[in-house]
Amino acid sequence: MTTERFTVTAEYASERIDRFLSSMLPDCSRSQLQKLLDDGKVLRNGAKAAKSDKVRPGDRVEAEISDPVELSAVPQDIPIEIVYEDDALLVVNKPKGMVVHPAPGNPDGTLVNALLWHCKGRLSSINGVIRPGIVHRIDKDTSGLLLVAKTDAAHLSLSAQIASHSLTREYRAVTVGHLKEEKGTFSYPLGRSRNDRKKQAVDGLNPRSAVTHYEVLERIGGFDYVAFQLETGRTHQIRVHTAYVGHPVAGDTVYGGEKNTYGLQGQCLHAMTLGFEHPTTGERLTFTAPLPEYFTSFLQKIRNVAGVTG
Repeated sequence: MTTERFTVTAEYASERIDRFLSSMLPDCSRSQLQKLLDDGKVLRNGAKAAKSDKVRPGDRVEAEISDPVELSAVPQDIPIEIVYEDDALLVVNKPKGMVVHPAPGNPDGTLVNALLWHCKGRLSSINGVIRPGIVHRIDKDTSGLLLVAKTDAAHLSLSAQIASHSLTREYRAVTVGHLKEEKGTFSYPLGRSRNDRKKQAVDGLNPRSAVTHYEVLERIGGFDYVAFQLETGRTHQIRVHTAYVGHPVAGDTVYGGEKNTYGLQGQCLHAMTLGFEHPTTGERLTFTAPLPEYFTSFLQKIRNVAGVTG
């Protein structure tokens, strides 16, 4: 048995505890979480939690779970690109192909393992022992910038900025086909897919508001090069929204993109810009990660095929 401990941040204010746990424990099914609550194995501020309980910022939630594969996060000497670091936080440029935190099938070699080594274990405890310091996540095959909190105070501040939409997250992607408008907004609530619990869907279970702003930067043959800005940050948000309107991210075979498009492995999606208020100094900081080689190479290939020069 393993006890997972979490502190509720502002972005989950007034959410039912079962939905909060679903976000914190994505590898547990809905029925597993309901059983934990029924069996009294979930505590909120030291008392047994009911399904109808709504969490508040600062609440301490504990869930006693049995895991056939005992997961732990151990320090590993794995090179990572640190864009910025101080006593409160780090900004990391994650490469395509790196998993953010340990999970079944990826027990080690993750960004968290690298961070534990680099920071000598000094990371926020808000999201439990498997995801120390992780304020927000990006997928394995998405490259780009991630915020990491070293202290609980920094983590709570950054999470509050996510909840108030004052934290800026801008992405670049190549999508299949041409979006109808050159600039617009996708506003489709997302929840766990009814057919595949590892996926998200517009018509999913317990949907939450999801808003993505976009602008087409270039139309290239049968593709669009697009800038996205997240207002919310749901799991797979850009990937699901673009697929829902019929223009999935290139290479995203999970949500409908073609496999190995021009040799592309995984989706062509990059977290390019992060902007936030420093939790300690109050200074507004903005960081940008240039497009990585896999992305620029793919752009060049589709430009060549389309006969685009310059």
